Amino acid sequence: MTEDVPAALRPPVPLALAKAVESVPAEAALPGGSVYEPKWDGYRICALVRASGVSLWSRQGRELTRYFPDLVEAVAGQVPPGCVLDGEAVVWTADRLDFDALQRRLVASKAGLPALVREHPASFVAFDLLAVAGHDIREAPLFQRRELLEQLAGDWAPPLNLSPTTKDRVQALTWFDELHHAGLEGLVVKGAAQSYQPVRQWLKVKRRESLDAVCAAVIGPLDRPQYVVAGLPVEGRLRIVGRSTPLTTRAALELSAHLHRPQGTHPWPDVVTEAMLNRFSKDRGPVSLTLVDPLVVEISADAAWTGNAFRHAVRYLRPRPELSPADVVLPDRLQAG
Repeated sequence: MTEDVPAALRPPVPLALAKAVESVPAEAALPGGSVYEPKWDGYRICALVRASGVSLWSRQGRELTRYFPDLVEAVAGQVPPGCVLDGEAVVWTADRLDFDALQRRLVASKAGLPALVREHPASFVAFDLLAVAGHDIREAPLFQRRELLEQLAGDWAPPLNLSPTTKDRVQALTWFDELHHAGLEGLVVKGAAQSYQPVRQWLKVKRRESLDAVCAAVIGPLDRPQYVVAGLPVEGRLRIVGRSTPLTTRAALELSAHLHRPQGTHPWPDVVTEAMLNRFSKDRGPVSLTLVDPLVVEISADAAWTGNAFRHAVRYLRPRPELSPADVVLPDRLQAG
């Protein structure tokens, strides 16, 4: 009899999540010791291998099966029925993760999808195993689930891949310092003795870099700005690339001392859509900007850059009034992305 997925794991499957921390945790930070692995820049995918076929599901419970026929074929050919995998769908362009190419799949027409699959094939990186041979193993500790996953992945061939892990913090720090060149966002840290729970039981630390940007608008009044609207020169013009996290009282007062009403023509409108500030927001309503004379500010941003914008809110660090907005350039890593 062919094994099937346990009834408790029929879709949508609630997935474990991670909460953000500022630094790479110590080796003893989590139950059973810390297990470090790369944080992949892709789509979280739960792959269910049933007797009737393979289905792929997002973290939000949306079925993604039809968008990844290449992964469905690979999983069906290399993973036996009765298994449930947790992992990430990614697309590589040359030696770098390409989130834009991945995202295009989810908006492609039925007729246009085959060309995207041929030109930008996807890979699946598995990092956890929730069921095997029809048995729900979520209550087993991570180290046991990992052993079973490694056995399962022993004969895999691309596009199926096993996410690497280490218990050596020094090795993890090396990954953290070096893998961002390939578009990886940072690290996820799990406890070797942890069972699999649909809560924020893991930790994630994203690599952040400081850079100069142009503040040409804020949200809120000049004397008490609430957010910085950041811009960078993209394709010959100053484009909005994101907004900051909420400003602290101290940061707002510091910044306000350098803000002035614009003189002459301004590169931005005074009303934009929420999507211009956060392309993943479901809110498409208008947002009023308080336009200012362009001012250079130092910000901190993580590695996630899609199209011509940061995917996550940046952090305002300090004003740089001694610098000219004309001298701000788009960093090489963003041009490559």
